[in-house]
Amino acid sequence: MRLAADAQTNREAILQDTKDPLLSDISRIKNSLEDHGYIATKRMATVVYLASALNKPILIEGPPGVGKTELAKTCASMVSGPLIRLQCYEGLDESKALYEWKYGKQLLYTQLLKTQLDQILKGASGLQECMARLHSFEDTFYSEPFLEARPLLEAMNSKDGSVLLIDEVDKADCEFESLLLEVLSDFQISIPELGTIKAKSKPLVFLTSNNTRDLSDALRRRCLYLHIPLPSIELEEKIINARVPELQSSITNQLVRFVQALRKLDLKKPPAISETVDWASSLVLLHASSLEPELVKETLNILLKYEEDVVLAEHQMNGIMTASVSHSNVST
Repeated sequence: MRLAADAQTNREAILQDTKDPLLSDISRIKNSLEDHGYIATKRMATVVYLASALNKPILIEGPPGVGKTELAKTCASMVSGPLIRLQCYEGLDESKALYEWKYGKQLLYTQLLKTQLDQILKGASGLQECMARLHSFEDTFYSEPFLEARPLLEAMNSKDGSVLLIDEVDKADCEFESLLLEVLSDFQISIPELGTIKAKSKPLVFLTSNNTRDLSDALRRRCLYLHIPLPSIELEEKIINARVPELQSSITNQLVRFVQALRKLDLKKPPAISETVDWASSLVLLHASSLEPELVKETLNILLKYEEDVVLAEHQMNGIMTASVSHSNVST
């Protein structure tokens, strides 16, 4: 009985530490994401809820363009918190991700200090005492006023919480993952000149990966995991209706089925959700009332990003159009 009571107390304590009331219920998260134009599955809403309650980062993997980055951005809009984004790339180091010293400001103050040097050393007897006085000012130059916070430290310094997006972490070097471990484990960083700095509030952290390389087990252990695949026909229709409500409903199903058929071809880069949304928006701008073959050919470059993919799709156009139209008619 006592163990059960302790477990209930711990659970209540965890829930009280949830960052925002909007993140305290799975159904509420799912509905709120949809209100902000992001169609989420229950699995997505569940992992956001658990990440907030357990203070765990979320590692999101999946093909490019399926909504990994957009999930973090929508969560930031949902909780009305600042979105702090760190775009990863090869060669990224702590001076760009964590902090660096304001060397220009340090140099300026050093020049100003020279004019006061005689006054500072006035009354000092011997070299040792002079050095002691100068060393005291050296520490001043390595204090918080001279510290330039980069995204990781900026997120930890946010008093009212924030959403930290570490985007495309797989593009960074393996050494960068080691830098992340302390931040993601204890939400603290060690600065040699200042010591250990703890987060003023723990951010909601999203890491995205396009699987261009394997991430370390140590990094994965510190994260909750979410994989976002390419959507089903039904889910993609909901996404189009939410993101491009101006598109006529009569062609939404046909458009989605056409894109789904394209993905089955041997393409260099199959269209993702982002391309589908762009294509739907383009059809609205072109005042399309139906998915005509000529219009599709003229706008294939919105969906496909390589000329060889466009050529292949044009060769298969008749079969794809026939299939998508017939399926669309059956479904309606």
